[in-house]
Amino acid sequence: MSNVLIMLAPGFEEAEAIITADVLKRMGFGVTLAGIDDMDVAGSHQMTVRADALLNDLNPADYRAAILPGGLPGAANLRDSAAVKRAVLDIYANGGIAAAICAAPLALAAFGLLDGKTVTGYPGMEKEFGNARYTGRFTETDGRIITGKGPAAAFKFGAAIGEALGKSSAAVMAGMLVNDEGGE
Repeated sequence: MSNVLIMLAPGFEEAEAIITADVLKRMGFGVTLAGIDDMDVAGSHQMTVRADALLNDLNPADYRAAILPGGLPGAANLRDSAAVKRAVLDIYANGGIAAAICAAPLALAAFGLLDGKTVTGYPGMEKEFGNARYTGRFTETDGRIITGKGPAAAFKFGAAIGEALGKSSAAVMAGMLVNDEGGE
């Protein structure tokens, strides 16, 4: 079972969803993009992504990670979805990872998963993250909770999820030039 689930709500941050999915696919994971209401989901920058499936048609037991991209109002739409809450809590209860980036940790907080956890997210949103310790770093991993700061952190966020699921990200990150500080 090497599948991960990325949930797309209207107003999601496109870069966070697609880059995270791409990194995880390159690491060898099965990635499902699930629309919470529709198969065609418009992001926060009016780019529409075709989901692989509708969330209600999927079985959370088939997934090892629940991933929530940020963006507004996408993160709030994820938080307000009973289907998203059920999927995240089921995956987490079965030993999986709950991951959120940018504004989306507000959904994990609403689901009761961030109390006492060390997290990151979009600067200025930390008051929405409940009783968590906010760091402002690119990524944070605290047990089976993984958070990312924002769009620029999506590569490292995806890699952190893959690493937590037991695969090395070194070759993928090098191949994508993520850590390349060289120049001409």
